[in-house]
Amino acid sequence: MSITSNARQLRRGATDAERVLWLYIRRKQLGGYRFRRQHPIGEFIVDFFCFEKGLVIELDGGHHSEHEDYDLNRTRCLESQGYQVLRFWNNQVMGEIEAVKQVILDKLTAT
Repeated sequence: MSITSNARQLRRGATDAERVLWLYIRRKQLGGYRFRRQHPIGEFIVDFFCFEKGLVIELDGGHHSEHEDYDLNRTRCLESQGYQVLRFWNNQVMGEIEAVKQVILDKLTAT
C-alpha cells in the first residue's frame, strides 16, 4: 500500500480527538492558517500539518505511552528537516480544546 493510500485510509478512520481538533482547525478557522490532515511527510504520515508554517501537530492516545522512543525519534527526525512539532494527548483535545487551540495559535504566530 502506498503512503498516499495509507493516509487516505487514516483520514477515514480518524480518532475522536482527531475529529474534534479538525472541526476547529479546518477551513482556515484558526488564525487563517490552512491545515491538512493525515499528511505524508517523507516516510511519516502526520496527524495535522500547516504547510505555510511547517507546523506538525500529533495527537497521542494511551498506546503512545508504550512507544515513547519511537515518537521521540520521529519528532527529532521531523525537526531535523526543519518542521516544528507539537504533541497533545487525546484527553487534552477532548477536555481542554480551548487551551490546545491557544497553544497551536501561539506557535503559528510566534514564527
